[in-house]
Amino acid sequence: ALTVRFITRRFIGDYDPTLEMIYRHMAVIDGEMVHFEILDTAGQEEDSLQIEEKIKWGDGFAVVYSVTDRCSFDEVMRLCFLINHLHSSPKRSGSAEQPPVVIVGNKKDLQFDRMVSTEDGENLSKALKLPFYEIS
Repeated sequence: ALTVRFITRRFIGDYDPTLEMIYRHMAVIDGEMVHFEILDTAGQEEDSLQIEEKIKWGDGFAVVYSVTDRCSFDEVMRLCFLINHLHSSPKRSGSAEQPPVVIVGNKKDLQFDRMVSTEDGENLSKALKLPFYEIS
């Protein structure tokens, strides 16, 4: 839903959240035309080799969890460390510079179903030294 919202500027509630997709989009950022290829993994459970290949493919990451799902929050640290490890590997071509990563807590409007506090997200982002946003 976040990816579709970014691309279309509309909320589309009727989509398959388990379907992995690559979205292509052009946008002007700071006066420059930027071509995005966004891999929406849709939180699919996969073996570690598949996850590693997808992380190697990316140049930037939004690690999204649901504030209504503690297990999704618990995966954030592991994914951020895996991103850091794979992009600092000497085998990786190009610069050793780390890709941009942001932590996003989604579904903040569902206060009655919340299992992860805003403070939990803030504390994790401070520990990992990454930006953090909570959104709906």
